[in-house]
Amino acid sequence: MKYLTKLKMYLTVSADKRTNYLIKKNVFKSVGENFFFQPRIIPDEPRLISFGNNVTVASGVTFVTHDVIDKVLNKMDYNFNFNYNCAPIYVGNNVFIGCNVTILPNVKIGNNVIIAAGSVVTKDVLDNTIVGGNPAKKIGEFENYVKERKKINDKLIYPSSENEVNIIWENFKKEKEMK
Repeated sequence: MKYLTKLKMYLTVSADKRTNYLIKKNVFKSVGENFFFQPRIIPDEPRLISFGNNVTVASGVTFVTHDVIDKVLNKMDYNFNFNYNCAPIYVGNNVFIGCNVTILPNVKIGNNVIIAAGSVVTKDVLDNTIVGGNPAKKIGEFENYVKERKKINDKLIYPSSENEVNIIWENFKKEKEMK
């Protein structure tokens, strides 16, 4: 069943359908309300991942709930059997995880958190923060981001028609020419 679920996730084009499938099949330890999961690849050991309410996971995010160094160590001359090491990942409420983020095992992500695209999360993320980088470090405050986003909200356009796409490009060109 595990392999069929992974195959279905990879082949399903719609992120909304993938999310609904994950929820219906109880793939993760827990999933709160208003959950959106865009990646096509289900992590190994998904039952070690818990998501709170209002969580969005962008494309290309990798959840690593284990390491496999035991495979290397057990082939060496230590006269010791190293066990498989795995640990949970907990994601709180009101969290956005940007594209191509990697989250390592034994990490707790707090509430009201933004993780910048491309970050590598190696340790816990405190409530009300924005983190980014490799390794991810605090780069801002959640509420400051909300205030700045409100300022530009009226200028944002969803590209649902060719006309709106053209407007987005025109605005982009104007902005870049000004700098």
